[in-house]
Amino acid sequence: MRRPAGRVSAPASLRVALAILTTAGLLLGAAEPGPPPYYLFTSFRGNGEDGLHRAWSRDGYQWTALGGDKSFLRPTVGGDRLMRDPCLARGPDGTVHMVWTTGWRDRIIGYSSSRDLVHWSAQRAIPVMSDELIARNAWAPELFYDEAKGRFLIFWSTTIPARFPDTDKTGDNGWNHRIYCCTTKDFQSFSETRLFFDGGFNVIDATILKAEGRFFLIVKDETAKPVKKNLRLASAASPEGPWANVSEPFTISWVEGPSAIRVGQEYFVYFDHYANPPYYGAVKSKDLKAWVDVSKEVSFPPGCRHGTVLAVSKEIIDGLLAATPDAGKQP
Repeated sequence: MRRPAGRVSAPASLRVALAILTTAGLLLGAAEPGPPPYYLFTSFRGNGEDGLHRAWSRDGYQWTALGGDKSFLRPTVGGDRLMRDPCLARGPDGTVHMVWTTGWRDRIIGYSSSRDLVHWSAQRAIPVMSDELIARNAWAPELFYDEAKGRFLIFWSTTIPARFPDTDKTGDNGWNHRIYCCTTKDFQSFSETRLFFDGGFNVIDATILKAEGRFFLIVKDETAKPVKKNLRLASAASPEGPWANVSEPFTISWVEGPSAIRVGQEYFVYFDHYANPPYYGAVKSKDLKAWVDVSKEVSFPPGCRHGTVLAVSKEIIDGLLAATPDAGKQP
């Protein structure tokens, strides 16, 4: 018999399957379909000694502190026991992985993971620069999941003395960074560390944005002599590079810690303006070419430092709103 004209209903079995998949996605923290997702911002305060701070937003402009802006997770690894530059990224199974800077002179980075962003695995160190015995540091690690290769890319900033002599005198106190990386599928075994980005200048604080069918590496030009201290971007067909077409600066000077995300039809890059007056700001663009500074339109909790923005579900935010910021729930 012919079905009456009008709306065609999916078979009952298909409707049930779609409902299960949708519910699973929300529980794992996937962005809500249809309406704009919720956004989570993780950052640190001071020198990073008290750990992880969080804020949330619905529009990417107004950010409200969670837990009275107290730390949700205190650092336990590294020489200085710090949790600076926390970066969060979600894996394909919904697990959220986090890496951070553990100290000023460490050759390790910190690592922990969570399903709900309330309960975290035991913190441990990843010895990313252990083979470079004269490396001075491992700063501002970031994560990016490479869907094509099914693995995470970990990248960070390091100074290895005399490795890039042409720019040895362009930084502060002998720092002359480049971006290095390794890969992992399980955060248990890791590839060998390799050079990830060398744009011919002193560089720190890299982050990756997937947009317009390509990948964009946003970095801080750390050149101090003459002063740059601004953000630039490069592009590639793969998140592992090779990176090319390094742009001119698209922000003012004295900013660092970029974090990028798409909000509606625009791309936002948040940054830490750490010179006087200190503030947390942002620029936005529709095409990643023409940028507008919207720092006066965004509002963050006081004292935010170098954070990461992540799209999450309402359930994740509800869980965090109900959680007590008791310096982290770990086994």
